[in-house]
Amino acid sequence: MINKIIIIGLVLLGSAFAKAQTTPTTLPIESDTIQTPQYFFIDGDSLSAIELDRVMLLQSLKFDSRYENIRYQIIKRKVKKVWPYAKLAAERLTELDRRLASLEYESDKKKYTKIVQRYVEEEFTAELKKLTTTEGQILIKLLHRQTGMTTFELLKQLRSGWSAFWFKNAASLFDIDLKAEYSPETNIEDFYIEDVLLSEFKKETLEEQAPAIDYDYFKGRTAWNEYEDNLPKDYDSIQLAERARIRKEYLEKKAKENEKKRRKLERKRRRASKQ
Repeated sequence: MINKIIIIGLVLLGSAFAKAQTTPTTLPIESDTIQTPQYFFIDGDSLSAIELDRVMLLQSLKFDSRYENIRYQIIKRKVKKVWPYAKLAAERLTELDRRLASLEYESDKKKYTKIVQRYVEEEFTAELKKLTTTEGQILIKLLHRQTGMTTFELLKQLRSGWSAFWFKNAASLFDIDLKAEYSPETNIEDFYIEDVLLSEFKKETLEEQAPAIDYDYFKGRTAWNEYEDNLPKDYDSIQLAERARIRKEYLEKKAKENEKKRRKLERKRRRASKQ
């Protein structure tokens, strides 16, 4: 069963110079009062030095554990699916706060909030209902990354008129931790999420957006290295066997559901043919 409560987030809403000298040289200019430009000389030609933006160089994670590699790939697929919603949530929250701050009267604020509510219900509810529980949990983590608030805290900010809508659409609240925070420094799953994001930003397959909270990616990477180094020898065999069991149960359940639908459809066809 999927978690619809995640809808709230949408409402609150260089080395190439192989032959270059390593020390820059200053060309003479006429006035000492003007800052002198810096140049590199390459094969007798002068090129002006430019300051480049800092770039984080990321090395792909090298997994010793087969199960952790599979886990990472699953998280990667889910992150790519839900990231646009988290990004949009942050944008909506910023715009909502800005707009509400510009309105003087409480009646105008309520009117604007209702407009946003209708927009979200009409445009996003159907898509968000398709998310699985695990995708919903990842989205809740990303909402904290992008807004600086947990989903629980965001809910507390809702006006009374909103609560019925959220909870009416939250059929699986018991499966979702609404107070979950994003902590890639200490939580391995969150670190995988962050690594996926940074990798996809670098490849420009996801549109980058700065986080609203502070953390150190490299502390998380150090923690991940220690985590992998200390996995039990039988970790993969145990986890892969459990994963196979869960998948088997899932496929059997889906097969029963499909068979039930097939029989129901067959009965409808028979009744229609007799009329």
